[in-house]
Amino acid sequence: MRMNDPAAVLRAIGLCRKAGRVVIGTDAVCEALRGREKPFGVFAANDVSENTEKRLRDKCATYGVPLRVLPAGGDALAHALGKSAVTAAVAVTDENLCRLVNGALSSLGDREEL
Repeated sequence: MRMNDPAAVLRAIGLCRKAGRVVIGTDAVCEALRGREKPFGVFAANDVSENTEKRLRDKCATYGVPLRVLPAGGDALAHALGKSAVTAAVAVTDENLCRLVNGALSSLGDREEL
């Protein structure tokens, strides 16, 4: 994976999807955060609405799960996940795969949390 490449982050998320270790969509992510097996990280598209941003930020803060902004919009995130509808958020449920996505994000420089 080439570092400093925003597409590398989406490829990493696509790999998580292939492994079956993602929860896709804001509602499903919020439900997963409330569940017994919490995700290791939540990743939001950079074009989410203010309401969705607040909802994700509040849920992640409540349950102690990191939330990071992706260098891509909902269309690109959906494409990386093999979905046709715009996707606002995705949660990764595997620690090592989450580390992979975080590493790809970190290689782009400091990305703010929502």
